[in-house]
Amino acid sequence: MTIFRTKPVEDVLAQQVDTGDGQTLRRSLGPWDLTGFGVGIVIGTGIFTLTGVEARQHAGPAVALAFGIAGVVSLLAALCYAELASSVPAAGSAYTYAYATMGEVVAWVIGWDLVLEFALGAAVVARGWSGYLQNLFGLPAWFAGEGSTVNLAAIAIVLLLGTVATVGIRQSARVTNVLVLVKVAVCVFVVVAGAFFVRAQNWVPFIPPPEPVRAGTGGLAQPVVQALFGLEPSAFGIAGVFTAAAVVFFAYTGFEAVANLGEETRRPSRDLPLGLLGTLGICSVLYIGVSLVVTGMVNFRQLDIGAPIADAFDRVDAGWASALVSIAAVAGLTTVILVDIIAMGRIGFAMGRDRLLPPAVAKVHPRWGTPYRITIATTLFVAVLAGFVPLGTLANLVSIGTLFAFVLVSAAVVVLRRTRPDMPRPFRTPFSPVVPVLSVLACLYLMANLSIETWLRFGTWMALGLVVYFLYGRRHARLADREHAGSG
Repeated sequence: MTIFRTKPVEDVLAQQVDTGDGQTLRRSLGPWDLTGFGVGIVIGTGIFTLTGVEARQHAGPAVALAFGIAGVVSLLAALCYAELASSVPAAGSAYTYAYATMGEVVAWVIGWDLVLEFALGAAVVARGWSGYLQNLFGLPAWFAGEGSTVNLAAIAIVLLLGTVATVGIRQSARVTNVLVLVKVAVCVFVVVAGAFFVRAQNWVPFIPPPEPVRAGTGGLAQPVVQALFGLEPSAFGIAGVFTAAAVVFFAYTGFEAVANLGEETRRPSRDLPLGLLGTLGICSVLYIGVSLVVTGMVNFRQLDIGAPIADAFDRVDAGWASALVSIAAVAGLTTVILVDIIAMGRIGFAMGRDRLLPPAVAKVHPRWGTPYRITIATTLFVAVLAGFVPLGTLANLVSIGTLFAFVLVSAAVVVLRRTRPDMPRPFRTPFSPVVPVLSVLACLYLMANLSIETWLRFGTWMALGLVVYFLYGRRHARLADREHAGSG
């Protein structure tokens, strides 16, 4: 049995026809719902915390430029996602695309990688949500925040949102859309209100001159690109802007979750590209606008790392705005957790339907129309992580996992153009193969700016996944049955 056997695109599309086997999702989403899910998962901890961290440590006011660079890299990947999502609108997104182009073992690796991305992302954000809630309402340390032995607030929000995700995709869309309106409105408020307090001298110099970095950034903590080429670590300057871009890329992670909803979209060939590109357009404008205003309100060396936006308003004697920012942060993190859980459920559903995981996990509830078993299981997994494991040091795994997925999706566009040139493509990536190749190179460069220890953790998770595949998935896969039938 070859580990590089591919799943025909026709089989992917045929699985979406309801045959009464309880493994078909219900189509009920439109372009606004998809954009709501996308903005819901993208706008979260990135804008509310990373702005201050990267402005102070690496980029200064040019953190806005770093957000722009990260946005361009995300756009290149989004164009590739849009072509594949409109042509093969299936649950599992990158996993399914890899299965149809590069083979089963690559599909398994990317599916395993996406589980890491969304599970870890949901758990990290749940703990962040708990901390914001504690600060907003003065909750006791035993119940919420990083000081708690068991983070009960984080567990509670994961279980609540897991219930919403299980009960129905329409209910999830309504909750997400309402909360997205809240946080987008507050981001616009930050830009408009903050503009009155901007002082141009805070933007000078826009790109601060390079400075030696603090001690303690060598060894496994240094970026791979520095270790490979023997570069002297430095902060600020052009190199600092690109380092910041690699970090704030985390703020864009998750938009690809929109592609996971292909089987639940009414008109996927039109609506999926609109949802993907609309999400990135809205978030990029908000990110750049907010970071410009915040660094214009306060000198970047004085920005607070934990809550830079709220602190900026406090420093200009507009403390009344801090509560609004905190409310937006809570709303923003809530939607991130919800969409992460939904995305994990769809990836597990696709892998179970292909029998790379036990097929029972792909069972769809007859009333709710959701893959309820895998959604419940992943919810409980995230709740345990969020409640008991401090995951701050592992946050970079979300970025490396996403970038790795982007590399494979971009490559899949080129492969599928060659192997299936006749396949209908409602949306075509412009200037292919130039754009997909640029996307691969840009993602690899940002991955090289992440630390060695992040690569080691990522490699360990991937190795564990390969063990599971060779012990179970390779022999039980649906394509393995077809091979046996053909040889018989």
